[in-house]
Amino acid sequence: MSFLLYRSAALLALAVALPAAELIVLDTGFHVRADRHEIVGERAHIHTATGMLDVPAASIREVEALPAEPAPEQPVSFAPAEPEPFDLNAFVEELSSEFGVHPALVRSVIAAESAGDSKAVSHKGAIGLMQLMPATAAELQVDPWKPDENVLGGLRYLRQMLERYQGAPDQVLLALAAYNAGPGAVDRYHGLPPYSETRAYVRRVLEKFLQLSE
Repeated sequence: MSFLLYRSAALLALAVALPAAELIVLDTGFHVRADRHEIVGERAHIHTATGMLDVPAASIREVEALPAEPAPEQPVSFAPAEPEPFDLNAFVEELSSEFGVHPALVRSVIAAESAGDSKAVSHKGAIGLMQLMPATAAELQVDPWKPDENVLGGLRYLRQMLERYQGAPDQVLLALAAYNAGPGAVDRYHGLPPYSETRAYVRRVLEKFLQLSE
């Protein structure tokens, strides 16, 4: 939930039982009880008993006049809205379809890289589900600490490696090796680098991929 929506929900919860002169319906479905509102350019300033809510003017769907009500004797308590949990499987399915990469391959890379731990950090400093190095994340313009952006960046990089070795009979093997050791190492050795870590990584990803594809 964005900061604006979270702030809106909090203001709405407090404002429901307070005196108001208008009922403003936003295009999100929220109903705001307000003293008044004013349009300033393309923005709308909605004045409530708890402060001013600044929203795009176009987001106001309807305004209804209401009679003022007496303020409650006791303050209204509320619980902050909980953010929706990140659904990794659904996100991988959606993003894999967009990038044209088999979702089982993406899940296999995540399993090999971090075992699905979004807070994992390697001894080399790689971060998150798909273990992005900070410099790589910066190049991919993603925040590696955010699970969705981490997967987006990792999938974007994996797609780049698959395209780099497109046409090769061992395209997937080379792309995975490049994801682990870098494309420079793969190109230097004209194939799978003789690194035990990289070879074990590729084998682990492929085994998981075959398992998930059954």
